[in-house]
Amino acid sequence: MMSLMIGIGVVLVLAILYMIFRIGNLMRVAKGSNEEIDEDANNVNAWLFLAFLVFSLAGFYWYSFAHIKEFELPVASEHGVVTDNLFWITMWIVLASFTIIFIGLFWFTFAYRYKKGRKAQFLADDHKLELIWTIIPAIVLAALIFGGLEAWSDITGPAAKDAEVIEVIGQQFAWTIRYPGVKDNELGRQNYKLIDNFGNEFGLDLTDKNSFDDFKALELHVPVGKEVLLKIRAKDVLHSVFLPHFRVKMDAVPGIITNFKFKPTLTTEQMREQLANPNFNYEMACTEICGQGHFSMRLLVVVETQEQYDAWKAAQAPWLKQNPEYLKRVPAELREVAQIKAGLELEASTTTTTVAGKASGTTESKSTLN
Repeated sequence: MMSLMIGIGVVLVLAILYMIFRIGNLMRVAKGSNEEIDEDANNVNAWLFLAFLVFSLAGFYWYSFAHIKEFELPVASEHGVVTDNLFWITMWIVLASFTIIFIGLFWFTFAYRYKKGRKAQFLADDHKLELIWTIIPAIVLAALIFGGLEAWSDITGPAAKDAEVIEVIGQQFAWTIRYPGVKDNELGRQNYKLIDNFGNEFGLDLTDKNSFDDFKALELHVPVGKEVLLKIRAKDVLHSVFLPHFRVKMDAVPGIITNFKFKPTLTTEQMREQLANPNFNYEMACTEICGQGHFSMRLLVVVETQEQYDAWKAAQAPWLKQNPEYLKRVPAELREVAQIKAGLELEASTTTTTVAGKASGTTESKSTLN
């Protein structure tokens, strides 16, 4: 409330000062003031404008090129090279436009300052000039837009058949990762209505056989040189997946699954060597302000070889094995499959039924032969 009152006060003070200035001007006009313009002061101001042009532009370029490495992270994905190229092409075009406009603005202020006896030339219009400054920007902008659309279509398009599919779930204030199990390498179905506070944080649909060996991870592991498809969703409010070194950014929206695919090109160890920093780690952050704990939504990202990745996946325990109490929610006809895929010990009743079934089948076979 105090901030609002201060803001209103500042606006009112500015409005009063503006009205005083306007009243002063109107009074001078009404009095018909013939006050002479001080050409010396005018010339000083004009030269100061020119000096500002030179020194500010020189300072801008010096600082930009001297510190450019501080603003550019190394790229660790294939599409990152493409998006970086688009970014720098756009930046150079904007920089060229800025320089031309900046020089023109201050040069015209200097060159066409007030001089006694000089009159301005009035030009109603210039069709040629208007066509030039309309068509050229239109062509440049169209080229940039179509280049960006091509890159975006590739990033969000269908993933390769052998891509690693990983689910990323955002919630206040943590990330959770779900991987498909090594037995079927396919994520099981999920339904937000099945989410509870007792363990099923993914909303796993236990009527789907593919969900039996899915597992949870608190780190994002990805293989180098292989396409990765992130299936992103949120459980509460808007979040945003941000992997800066891979140039990955995609919103996590409640009720919607968004996708982003990328192919890592440098393992964590290779990036450590490149940066000469043995403590370096990739990380995933949230770039959508989602509440008071927003700052804590950081997740370790590990890029490793395919062999290391496969070994890590094989060592993970399926979610159902970590939450065996949910086995009772699996349909009876699928319970044995669930126990096998999740690595759970078969229940005695299930084993007895299976053996009895086999014995019955053997007896029937002998009867048929007789």
